[in-house]
Amino acid sequence: MKRNNTLKTTAIAVALLGAAVAQQAQAAIALDRTRVIFDGDQNSVSLNISNQNKQLPYLAQAWLEDEQGNKMQSPLVVLPPVQRVEPGKPSQVKIQALPAARQLPQDRETLYYFNLREIPPKSDKPNTLQIALQTRIKLFYRPAAIAVQKNTDPAQEQLTLTKQGDKYVVNNPTPYYVTIVDASSKKDGAGVKGFEPFMVPPKGNVPLTVSAASVGSAPVLTYINDYGGRPQLTFSCSGSNCKVVPEKKAS
Repeated sequence: MKRNNTLKTTAIAVALLGAAVAQQAQAAIALDRTRVIFDGDQNSVSLNISNQNKQLPYLAQAWLEDEQGNKMQSPLVVLPPVQRVEPGKPSQVKIQALPAARQLPQDRETLYYFNLREIPPKSDKPNTLQIALQTRIKLFYRPAAIAVQKNTDPAQEQLTLTKQGDKYVVNNPTPYYVTIVDASSKKDGAGVKGFEPFMVPPKGNVPLTVSAASVGSAPVLTYINDYGGRPQLTFSCSGSNCKVVPEKKAS
């Protein structure tokens, strides 16, 4: 009986610890978007952040990384790199372009990552587990020469598929990065099991992470647009080549 009571006590302790971690794992510092588009004709972009904790101030630490995950201070820089955000209050982080930004490729996007880490105040309670949560989102530097024009068809509709063996390869002829987050065999259908999201670079190609058979002869891919929305692309295939079927515009 003593052994059973010990096991029961241990299980309760583990459960309580898990609940405490889950409760503390809710982010205090919130960001107002899931991606950043830095237009080349702008000198800076401001991001809104806020402290969701109504009792405690938090530090917000922000920085940029290149495509390989290396921290960087040029050609874009974050200001301020660290700031205190009062309980329940909003603030801003600015991403500033330096003169070196003019040396970036002007015929396609350049990919970076924006990082935001919250640093909680030091607890005065003993044996307290504190978790510093971090948000990491994509930042696309988009030169003025390829600015997206209003009332034009989405550039993602230019994507094509090429069947190679039992795989479809996604071809991206556009100057933009395209993030594919789901695949299906029909519009609004269930996603294919085993699919893993991926990103196709400008003028590049990447194979689908599932078999061609699983998406059938009229594949449907879901991508993320500039606003975080998830439009679908329906493809029509002829032989080993597939093109997007344009959405019908309302008259």
